[in-house]
Amino acid sequence: MPSSDLSRRAVVTGLGAVTPIGNDHPTFWRNLVAGVSGGGPITSFDASAFDVRIAAEVKGFDPTIAMDRKMARRMSRFIHFGMAAGKEAVADSGLDFTGWDPDRRDRVAVAVNTSGGGQEQVIDGTATLAAKGPGQVSPFAIPALSGSMAACQLSMEYGLTGPVITQVAACASSIIAFQDALRMIQRGEVDVVLAGGSEAPLLPVAFAALANMGALSKRNDDPARASRPFDRDRDGFLFGEGAGVVVVESAEHALRRGATIHCEVMGAALTADAFHISAPEPTGRGATRAMTLAMQDAGVAPDEVDYVVAHGTSTPLNDITETRAIKAALGAHAGRVSISSPKSMVGHLLGAAGVMSALTAIGAIREGIIPPTANLENPDLPECDLDYTPKVARTRRVETAMINGFGFGGQNAVAIFRRFEP
Repeated sequence: MPSSDLSRRAVVTGLGAVTPIGNDHPTFWRNLVAGVSGGGPITSFDASAFDVRIAAEVKGFDPTIAMDRKMARRMSRFIHFGMAAGKEAVADSGLDFTGWDPDRRDRVAVAVNTSGGGQEQVIDGTATLAAKGPGQVSPFAIPALSGSMAACQLSMEYGLTGPVITQVAACASSIIAFQDALRMIQRGEVDVVLAGGSEAPLLPVAFAALANMGALSKRNDDPARASRPFDRDRDGFLFGEGAGVVVVESAEHALRRGATIHCEVMGAALTADAFHISAPEPTGRGATRAMTLAMQDAGVAPDEVDYVVAHGTSTPLNDITETRAIKAALGAHAGRVSISSPKSMVGHLLGAAGVMSALTAIGAIREGIIPPTANLENPDLPECDLDYTPKVARTRRVETAMINGFGFGGQNAVAIFRRFEP
């Protein structure tokens, strides 16, 4: 249950994002509300021979906004994204770590999760090895591919010596960062956490494998309308990339320094389906339990939830199963709650999908706007029959928002955010 002790309450004070619809948080939010799609033809490699030739790529991104050119050459794309989002979040929070003594730096943690890390280093390194021999393989390849390196680089950037955490849980990964942040603050271990996720998975082998699995949309002639969560004509997700980082700190710490508080992290929970390597358990029992346990952890009743940021992948199985789970977890209130899926615009960012949902929930609480589920023209009735905020954003006061993340292997993560009241 939530604590009344301000030193044990976790609040959000800073936001940063690099996404297919904007390379900073204000642009991301503006385009999200407007229903702008990040989908387009693949530009990062020649996809002409592939069944799927579309993606939600980050566009016009320059890693030197976050690091010098030499460092950028040595690091992977997911690290570039994570650093840029992290630095924006810190700046947005108003925190300035300059001059902090070692004891204060010990109380700042970094929890930036990913599903794949710097996978391109394996592909590029293998090609170099075959063409030029072992002596030409970059000595920086291992740090660059390590999934923990986005978090580590942020800790080094600011000299933060608290815990550095990277958890891998497929598409549920970055929601776990908020649970970790909440628990560390509740236990009094830290005062500040940089929490989020980063992913740059748009590699030829990943497209080929996911397309052969039947997971990706093949709307190559209409990429902006390819991601269609809860729509009867959906045919898979739009593969995406990007990062988000959120500054979470104890309410006491934030209030003491006069920070702007966007909302509070109230609770979180994890469960497993123990069912299949990629398909959700059909009844949605594991997802239902995750939502129920998260609400219990937050001290929130089902009828207090105003908004659910759905996992909403636009795959046939996920959308039906998630709808069943929302109904089971919220009961009669499921018909009254607002729901939407940011994946309809940003695509599916795998390990960074959860932080996109968090940024969506935080924005809804702060601005009183429910972003739309773009491209939802014909709901998949009778299975998908809830209020998914089709096509156009809606004004609504949001006190409490829930975010869902369900990953391959049956990993379920849910977090609850609420308007902050001291």
